[in-house]
Amino acid sequence: MNSPLDRGGHVGRESFWTSDPYDLLKAGDDFTLADQATDAHSGFDGGKHDGAAALAEGASILADLQERLFAAGTVGDQRRVLLVLQAMDTAGKGGIVSHVVGAVNPGGVRYKGFKKPTKEELSHDFLWRVERELPAAGQIGVFDRSHYEDVLIGRVRELAPAAEIERRYGAINDFESQLVDDGTSIVKVMLHLGKDEQKSRLADRLDRPDKHWKYNPGDVDERLLWDSYQDAYQTVFERTSTEHAPWFVVPADRKWYARLAVQHLLIRALEELDLGWPPADYDVDVERKRLAAS
Repeated sequence: MNSPLDRGGHVGRESFWTSDPYDLLKAGDDFTLADQATDAHSGFDGGKHDGAAALAEGASILADLQERLFAAGTVGDQRRVLLVLQAMDTAGKGGIVSHVVGAVNPGGVRYKGFKKPTKEELSHDFLWRVERELPAAGQIGVFDRSHYEDVLIGRVRELAPAAEIERRYGAINDFESQLVDDGTSIVKVMLHLGKDEQKSRLADRLDRPDKHWKYNPGDVDERLLWDSYQDAYQTVFERTSTEHAPWFVVPADRKWYARLAVQHLLIRALEELDLGWPPADYDVDVERKRLAAS
């Protein structure tokens, strides 16, 4: 099986991937968020133009793998992939959805953007609304924000007692472990945006009338709690970056790199499934003759 480093990182004959971003971006033991650069292009020895070309080449690889996954699901294969996207505002989650996931057949994708919980959702355990949006067999699921909001904003804004927040870390680990046992490959990505870069992106939304609709005054309120959110993310990585569902922290100041890195992680997750095409459940030669005679 080819690795995405061999396939998706090539532009023409030259590979700009010098190291596998899977290892470079994984939040392993002794990981410290504060030490991670937000403007890096880890493992990719090229610029924006090279990244765009690599993304385009990787798109065809990703689309082929997604079709294989979907085809397998039609014949009873229970495997699926779940991409979890978390980030501070303006980090580029929407761009990942459009430019990376958008390259595959939408019929094989289940997307959910999680907003503030409704009254009904608050009447249940925090995982209730998440379980209802999981991808089916053969699908790529995308969570734009997720159950991690309940230990991020929930912690920073003190929306639940400390004991309940503490319980949720363990509940998340148990939940994700069960998903993996049931055939779900989980790719958890935190888009790591710099504070100055966020300020620039918010200012751009105010300067451009075509982006006013994207600006939310509440984003500044959350920005004032930046350090508290960074601490909350650090705790998330320490408590929930597991062997079966590790976290990947992707530098997000360069949008082109963030998209390329997430594409790479998705390609790797799908290639690890070693997906073939399901065999025909009919006699191909007989059907050729029937078709020719029709």
